[in-house]
Amino acid sequence: MFSRNAFAKVTAWGLGQRGAFYVPGSLRSLGTITSSKRQQLMTELSQPSSAKLMGGALYGDTLPIDIKEEIMDRTYCKVADRYDFVLEMMSFGMNQYWKKKFVRLMSPTAGLKMIDVAGGTGQIARSYLEYQDLVNNDTSSSVHVVDLNEQMIRVGRHRLASSQWMNDDRITFAQGSAENLVNIADGSFDIYSISAGMHNIPYPELALSEAYRVLKPGGLFACLEYGHVDTPIVKQFHRWHLGTLAPAIGHMLVGKRESYERLVCSALSFPHQRDFAQAISRAGFRLPPGKGYQLMHRGYMVAYFGTKPE
Repeated sequence: MFSRNAFAKVTAWGLGQRGAFYVPGSLRSLGTITSSKRQQLMTELSQPSSAKLMGGALYGDTLPIDIKEEIMDRTYCKVADRYDFVLEMMSFGMNQYWKKKFVRLMSPTAGLKMIDVAGGTGQIARSYLEYQDLVNNDTSSSVHVVDLNEQMIRVGRHRLASSQWMNDDRITFAQGSAENLVNIADGSFDIYSISAGMHNIPYPELALSEAYRVLKPGGLFACLEYGHVDTPIVKQFHRWHLGTLAPAIGHMLVGKRESYERLVCSALSFPHQRDFAQAISRAGFRLPPGKGYQLMHRGYMVAYFGTKPE
C-alpha cells in the first residue's frame, strides 16, 4: 500500500493543487492552439529536461515532463497482458460498463470512421463496432486504433485476430503518439475517441490540437477520463479506493504494485473536469449544452464531448 506521505502527495495532486504531470498542462490557459503555439510547445518538448522539471515529486524523485511518456510506456509494458482484467477487478466490475456507456453516449450513426487513441487493447474498438452492428445494423463503420505502447497493441491484435472485424479490415492498429498523429491526414475521421489515456499525455493541449486536426468538420471529440468526486463522503471513499485499495489489488493479482501506483498517480493528477472541459473548448471544439461533460458514478469517470465546427 501507499505510505502515509505518498498518499498525501497523491491526494494533493488529485485535488488539483499542483499537478504532478501538468506543469505545463491543460491547467495552463493557452487559448486556441494555433500553428504557432503548437510549434512553441513542440520546441519546449525538444529542450533539455533540466529546463522543465515538474512541480511535485513521484516516489521522492522529480519527474521531468519530457520523460513522462517514456516512463508511462514502460509502465504499460509491465501490465499490458492483464491490464483490462486488473482494471475490471480494481473497478469492481465497472470498467466495461463505463466504456460501453461511453460508446452509447456517442450515439454514432452508421458508416462512421473512428480513430481510437490510446486504445491498444481494443476494448473501445470492440464496443464501438458491437454497437454499430447491433444497433445500426451497420457493417461499414471502422476503427483505427493508435497506441504508443507496442505491447498494448499486441494484446489488442491478439484478442481480435479471429474476429470478422479484423478479417474485413474494419479494425486496424498502429503505434503512435497522441501528440503527433503522423501519417494521418487532416479531416480523416468522423469520431476521435480516447479512453483513460489523456492523463498519461505530457502535453494534453497537443493531443487536443491533433484531435481537432484529424476530425472532419462536424466530427465528434469523445474522451473518457478519470474524474474528481466532489460529494464529500463519496470523495473520501474515492481517494481511499484509488490511492490505497486499487494498487493493492493490482499487486495481489499481478505483483506489480509500483506500476499500478504510478498509474494511479497519473490519473489523480489530471485536472478537474471543469478545467479540462475549458481546455477542450479552447482547442476549438463546441461543447454540448450544460457543463460540457457527463459524470459517471459522481465523477469516478467523466465523459467529455465536443464537436468540430463545420
